[in-house]
Amino acid sequence: MQEIKWGIIGCGDVTEVKSGPAFNKVSNSSLVAVMRRDAAKAQDYALRHGVPKWYTDADELINDPEINAIYIATPPAQHEAYCLLALAAGKPVYVEKPMTLNAASGRRMQAASVLYNTKLTVAHYRPAQPMFLKIKSLLDEGAIGDIRFASLQMLQPQESAIIANSATNWRLDPAISGGGLFHDLAPHQLDLMVYFFGEFDQSSGLSLNQTGKARVDDLVTGHIQFKSGVIFTGTWCFSVSAQDKTDSCEIIGSNGKISFPVFGNRVVLKKEGKEEVFVFDALEHVQQPMIEKVTAYFLGEAENPCSAAQAILSMELMDSFTYQK
Repeated sequence: MQEIKWGIIGCGDVTEVKSGPAFNKVSNSSLVAVMRRDAAKAQDYALRHGVPKWYTDADELINDPEINAIYIATPPAQHEAYCLLALAAGKPVYVEKPMTLNAASGRRMQAASVLYNTKLTVAHYRPAQPMFLKIKSLLDEGAIGDIRFASLQMLQPQESAIIANSATNWRLDPAISGGGLFHDLAPHQLDLMVYFFGEFDQSSGLSLNQTGKARVDDLVTGHIQFKSGVIFTGTWCFSVSAQDKTDSCEIIGSNGKISFPVFGNRVVLKKEGKEEVFVFDALEHVQQPMIEKVTAYFLGEAENPCSAAQAILSMELMDSFTYQK
């Protein structure tokens, strides 16, 4: 295999800018076909993005002999089924976050990857971006000394611009999303904590539907004890006033702290009474650095940038915070 020729299952809004165009901007990678059950929308996407083929049936796309890798960008409820079909066909899979509805489903996907000896990567793409690579390097070089704890707050009003647009608000249907806006955003944040601090010993949390306006919890709190000794505490609330919206994470060390928004571009390092600020350019396609790594992995030129095992850790944390078993 000298070039990855991608097929996208689920060419919805999330693929318009964040990921879709990047497949043609990465070396040894091209987007060959897209699939969506709505024929008009599939054709429209293909025409606007210059994609040669479009389908309304996932099986047809998966079995297209020209396609040698599959990107699954449907809502989470469909991830497992499409992943198993693609892996059984011998096509490596890059699947959107959250990996699936819960950890048990993720383990089935992982087992299928092993069974069919076919590669599987999950789109936890923030650790591939320059901003989070910088934070990791600061932690690794001891810029704030020994890490004591990390705290995160994601507070958003019910109508939040941070949530990706979609024709229907499927994120508020737990059967499709797994558990609301928490399940949409927390995979990014929890994967970063695993990236920064490694494996964990225990986790627990509380979750509650305070507003009753949807069938999902809109307040979640979680605690993690990492094997490294770091303690994490997080709060996610999706019913605050617009003036109180917050996206903040602080990592406290013995000699200082690092502060940053997970969905922003500014990192602040404070130590010894001094402050240093790092500002990063916004990425045109936020997944492009990750897609470069996935392409190299599928070509046998690099390690897996986010394995199923790593992604399952985030699923386990979400399950423990929301009592999913």
